[in-house]
Amino acid sequence: MKQLAILLVAVMMASCTNAQKVKDKEVPAVVKSALQKSYPNAKELSWEKENGNHEASFEVDDTDYSLLIDTSGNILETEVEINIDELPAKAKEYISQNHAGQKIKEAAKITDSKGVVTYEAEIKGKDLIFDSNGDLLK
Repeated sequence: MKQLAILLVAVMMASCTNAQKVKDKEVPAVVKSALQKSYPNAKELSWEKENGNHEASFEVDDTDYSLLIDTSGNILETEVEINIDELPAKAKEYISQNHAGQKIKEAAKITDSKGVVTYEAEIKGKDLIFDSNGDLLK
């Protein structure tokens, strides 16, 4: 399970380095439909292409979301902004011990298509990834 989470993080990191913005009209209808079906109230939508998949970034009720959708319209990953207090206690403890005095800028909960949950905490422009127990993955 831990190896799967590490692999997922590695894929996500590789995807981020290959992202390129795309215009709405360049996004396939099946991909747009998948987003609309799951999040009909999405606002401030922007698209990026990552390794053949499409990433939609948007807001719903003042909360930031990001979906990674394949060309068949399958949602591969959902990332939702969370309150810093919602990070696992072990993750917050790791940050306070290893990044003393540094503030967590943003936090997110990431769920893949199999239901595996990881957490992301941004500190000084660097993303720290934790498993659902709060153990550091990357």
